[in-house]
Amino acid sequence: MDNLVYRELLDNLYDGVYFVDLNRIITFWNRSAERITGYSEDEVLGKGCCDNLLAHVDEIGNSLCKSGCPLLATMKDGRRREVNTYLRHKDGHMLPALVKVSAIRNSKGAIIGGIQSFADNSAVMAIRERAADLEKMTLIDPLTGVGNRRYADMSLQNKLSELKRYGWSFGVLFADLDDFKRVNDTFGHEAGDEVLKIVARTMLNNLRSFDFIFRWGGEEFLIIIANVDELQLRTSAERLRIMVQNAGLRLGSKTIRVTVSIGGTLVKTDDSEKSILNRIDDYMYQCKKAGRNRCLIDNFCCTPTTKIIH
Repeated sequence: MDNLVYRELLDNLYDGVYFVDLNRIITFWNRSAERITGYSEDEVLGKGCCDNLLAHVDEIGNSLCKSGCPLLATMKDGRRREVNTYLRHKDGHMLPALVKVSAIRNSKGAIIGGIQSFADNSAVMAIRERAADLEKMTLIDPLTGVGNRRYADMSLQNKLSELKRYGWSFGVLFADLDDFKRVNDTFGHEAGDEVLKIVARTMLNNLRSFDFIFRWGGEEFLIIIANVDELQLRTSAERLRIMVQNAGLRLGSKTIRVTVSIGGTLVKTDDSEKSILNRIDDYMYQCKKAGRNRCLIDNFCCTPTTKIIH
C-alpha cells in the first residue's frame, strides 16, 4: 500500500491524527485535526508540538506541553498512553479531548517518532445538538449560543420542582467575568463580544451533556450542575474557572485573557428561585472583593492556582 493510500485513510478518520519526529516536530496533520482544532496543515507542519500551539492542559490547569507530555514519554519508553486532556482551539476556546499516543518504529524496531490521535468529548456533541434544537424555540442567546435568561428561569423552576418531588440534587453557579469593562475600553466592543463567545464556548465544552449554561446578562453566566454533592459542585466550578483563565482571544500579536469569579450553592428543598439567586450573587461578589478569579461555593473558597498575565 503506497503513501497516498495511507494518507487517504488517515484523512478520512473521525479522530484527529498527527505525527512528530524525535525532536517533536510535526510531520503529518490530518483533516480531522484541522476540523477539531481549527488549525490547517500549512499552519502546523514543521512546527514543534512543544511550542504549546494547542496549549494542552490537564483538568487542574497544568501545562502538558511544557512538562508531563504523554507523547514525549511514549517516545522515550515505547509504551502506549491514553489521557483525558484539554486543548485550545484556534478561535481561543478550550475543549476536552481524549488523547491516545503511540511510538513510531522503523524496520529494526527503533523508535523514530510518535503518533497522537485525539477526539472531541462525545458529551460536547450531545450538548451542541440540544442547542440546535433549542435555538428554534428562541431560548438561545444570539451572541454566545448558550441558553438565554428566559431559558434559565424555566430550567431553574423545573430543577426546583424535581428536587422537591424526587429529591434530585443540583447546584447553581453564577459566573461573572472580572474587569470585563477593561476589555471593551481597551480593545473595543467587537473584541469584547468575541471574548464573551470564547468564555461561553469554553464553559459549554467543559460541562456534561445534562448540565446547562445560560447567559444571564452582560458578562454574567448562570450554570446548573445536575446530580452533584458539595465536593462535586466545587470541582465543577473550579474546573470552569481554570479553563476560562487558560482560554484567550488572539488579536494581532496580543492574546486577550480574562478570568471569572464564581459563586455557587447546592440547592436545598426549602429554596426558592429568589433565595438561590440572592445567595450565589452574594458569593460571587465576595469573590470579587477577595481578589477575583476564584470560586466561593457555600462559603468554601477555592483560591486561584495560576497567576494570570494580561
